[in-house]
Amino acid sequence: MIPFSLDLKTIKAVIFDLDNTLVTSNINFSQLRKQLGCPQDIDLLSYIETLNADQKMHANNIVFEHELSDAESSFPMIGCHELLIYLQTNKIKTAIITRNCLAATHRKLIQNQISVERVITRECFPPKPNPASLESLAKDWGLMSNEILYVGDYFYDLQAAYNARMPSCLVHHGKALAFSDAASLALNELSDLLVQFQSVKKN
Repeated sequence: MIPFSLDLKTIKAVIFDLDNTLVTSNINFSQLRKQLGCPQDIDLLSYIETLNADQKMHANNIVFEHELSDAESSFPMIGCHELLIYLQTNKIKTAIITRNCLAATHRKLIQNQISVERVITRECFPPKPNPASLESLAKDWGLMSNEILYVGDYFYDLQAAYNARMPSCLVHHGKALAFSDAASLALNELSDLLVQFQSVKKN
């Protein structure tokens, strides 16, 4: 997967993942998979969709409880507020697309005093890496795909951006990740992305 090229000078909107991108998340997905009987190599949300109605309701309730608990203990990632303030001050549109449920997402936004123009959760569109949510935002905003940057911390985020033909930024928090090359830009923290935007503006 070769990422699409990124020119920050042309970016008119930035879409963010939520967990471990804008705010922290401490959900142990390995443990959660074991609790739900989901194989470790299968996407959790996809697995839940294969269950019968009663099992699906039970599984979704368990995931919901984990997400709400996680929201209560979350805090902003490095550079989160500074970057959002910069983007909004410079009339760059902002949004969040997350695989979280709506209730937990809103709890995290309130908990961390985060405000963006649009918030899309898994109730709204098929979850990432499906690109439908990203493509819908581009259409609503009237923007070309190369004018939108998707920022996330996981391979699903890079896949979603690629599937929507958008450039991507991987925030890896100093970890050596095997999929870093799949991102248009790979940085330690959101504060580093802010520096990149500020540098482009000065030039």
